Amino acid sequence: MASCWCRWRRGCSWRPAARSPGPGSLGRAGLSGLRAAAAAAARAQMSYFSLVKSLTSAFPNMCSISRFHHVTPAVCCCSKTRSGEKYTDPFNLGWRDLKGLYEDIRKELFISTTELKEMCEYYFDGKGKAFRPIIVVLMARACNIHHNNSRNVQASQRAIALIAEMIHTASLVHDDVIDDASSRRGKHTVNKIWGEKKAVLAGDLILSAASIALARIGNTTVVSILTQVIEDLVRGEFLQLGSKENENERFAHYLEKTFKKTASLIANSCKAVSVLGCPDPVVHEIAYQYGKNVGLAFQLIDDVLDFTSCSDRMGKPTSADLKLGLATGPVLFACQQFPEMNAMIMRRFSSPGDVDRARQYVLQSDGVQQTTYLAQRYCREAVREISKLRPSPERDALIQLSGIVLTRDK
Repeated sequence: MASCWCRWRRGCSWRPAARSPGPGSLGRAGLSGLRAAAAAAARAQMSYFSLVKSLTSAFPNMCSISRFHHVTPAVCCCSKTRSGEKYTDPFNLGWRDLKGLYEDIRKELFISTTELKEMCEYYFDGKGKAFRPIIVVLMARACNIHHNNSRNVQASQRAIALIAEMIHTASLVHDDVIDDASSRRGKHTVNKIWGEKKAVLAGDLILSAASIALARIGNTTVVSILTQVIEDLVRGEFLQLGSKENENERFAHYLEKTFKKTASLIANSCKAVSVLGCPDPVVHEIAYQYGKNVGLAFQLIDDVLDFTSCSDRMGKPTSADLKLGLATGPVLFACQQFPEMNAMIMRRFSSPGDVDRARQYVLQSDGVQQTTYLAQRYCREAVREISKLRPSPERDALIQLSGIVLTRDK
């Protein structure tokens, strides 16, 4: 990853700095530590999993975290943006283009049957974070400004924000059925109120409405990009249903699942709006890589919060992943310190007491901290990518969002 962080702090130009081998610009000592860790890894022919841990542990002062309270410094935090304009909250900036978001989504879900209408509109109540639509419209403006200094969001680009939220919500409805979840966003799930069969149909209908809206854009490249998201969601769910016996393969399996279930939607939605606003493939790749890295970091922090937050803050039960038999980042890192967790992982925490013991092992280990370090590395890469675009309030808001991803508590 490149030395964009220190360059930003110095207030230099928007052009990207030369690429360096480390996960962030941490000075000579930090880079020396990275090189030493990488060399040691090469000499020992370490596995991918061990290399990840070696690299993250090379920077012990990157964040402060206790077992009960997750605190990390923002990737980028200052009173002015890199473009020199006064800082504006990313969410306030994004909402300028998203007024009437949920009303417009409900219009896409025009349904005559009252019960089906209630089910499909259940999560479109304006109480979600709208994290994905915010990123999409900010990326649209950032790419438009980079390309021809246009400060308008095209109707087709705004439509991608709606479609992304619809696909995401449909996936939540289906996930809750698979997981037999009882609460989401602080209220009962669709499947608990209306039953599993009707919940599946509601999720399908939301996806079909999103597909119709996508087709209406009329761009075959964009259709192909967002269709990939739906395929990734299915493949990601299948990956989650399985596991790897070899502990060195588990982490790669976990990251692939995380990309397909979470990051793919953000990455491909960002790419889609860049395609609609700019013909340059280099910009398309910047948008994709930003979304991919922020999406991976977002899910890693979500997995951390499953151990460090409370149910009231999250709006859903904590330790839920362990109860579902899932070994997430904190568990996989903890397993390096407590090998006895391997047996629990393989039986998917199904024996009496497994969930409680596994949780205690995680909290006694550096699993939460190492997962947070890894999320920070992804956010630094996201900042490095988006910093290649010309300065604009929207580009800088995307940089700020990467910090918000790390410091969120729900």
